[in-house]
Amino acid sequence: MREPASEKRSNQNSNPRKLSPEKYARLRAELKTPYRGVRQFIYVTFGASGAIGAFIFFLQILAGRDIEAALPNLAVQLVVIALMVGLFRLEQRASRKP
Repeated sequence: MREPASEKRSNQNSNPRKLSPEKYARLRAELKTPYRGVRQFIYVTFGASGAIGAFIFFLQILAGRDIEAALPNLAVQLVVIALMVGLFRLEQRASRKP
């Protein structure tokens, strides 16, 4: 008796190169979510940039220099930090799901 074509195809795709189960699972996960590491790196670097900017604008406000311009800039930097933390956490939560 012959196997159905769909069953034969699923057997061929299960592990065609006889990779170790751990490596095969890692490759399958990367295939589902490509560039996850790059996105996380971008979130960290943009968050660090926002933190440096927020620190500088905070010091300008403490020094009393150009407060009218420094306050909105500080707010933008804080929003950038919050956004990057939120995106990073969302990415971490998605990576924990099976």
